[in-house]
Amino acid sequence: MRAVRQYGLEGVRVQNVGEFAEISPGAIYRYFENKEQLLAECFLYVDRQAAAIFEDLELNPRTMLADPVGAVKSLWLPYFRFWTAHPDETIFYHRFRDSSFFPKYDKDRDFTCFKTFIGMVHAFKRAFPNLNRINQDLLWLHVLTSTVLYAKYVVEGTLPDNQETEDAVFQLLTTGLSGYLRPEKPKGESWGAEKCTGEAQIIF
Repeated sequence: MRAVRQYGLEGVRVQNVGEFAEISPGAIYRYFENKEQLLAECFLYVDRQAAAIFEDLELNPRTMLADPVGAVKSLWLPYFRFWTAHPDETIFYHRFRDSSFFPKYDKDRDFTCFKTFIGMVHAFKRAFPNLNRINQDLLWLHVLTSTVLYAKYVVEGTLPDNQETEDAVFQLLTTGLSGYLRPEKPKGESWGAEKCTGEAQIIF
């Protein structure tokens, strides 16, 4: 990943990787058939690291209903900070997703490592049915991919790494969600405290 950061995704060679790792290119080819496989394995490694962030986070149903934007931020902030704390991974991940390698890789991509995150997404959709009106691929492409893009600007020094940047990026990413993060009132019923609590019992 450091080699990709220095030489670019298309320009990097197995020899460059060997120089960083202080091993011969021949030794690398004992484990990887070619550069494309090596890049795909690197992407999978980072994918799993990013997914693991959500394993340590909890989504409180009451908090989600009382302060949905705050609940989103409690999940988003550790994700954003992971990327800003790992500059090589961030630049590699962004470049790989933007490359000619990615469409082929994405067809067989393993999303099982994101099981916990997907469960959280479904929890929000149950609590806020309006979210189902948005194209889901577009929604999460906007939130997750844009987060990595902004983190890339931070690690490259285009944006400062501070609280103000974090707040501004989150505000930009969630402004479009604000109209959808409202519980849907059942016909003929009102949302009382007991009703909200009952509807929010989410099992992952």
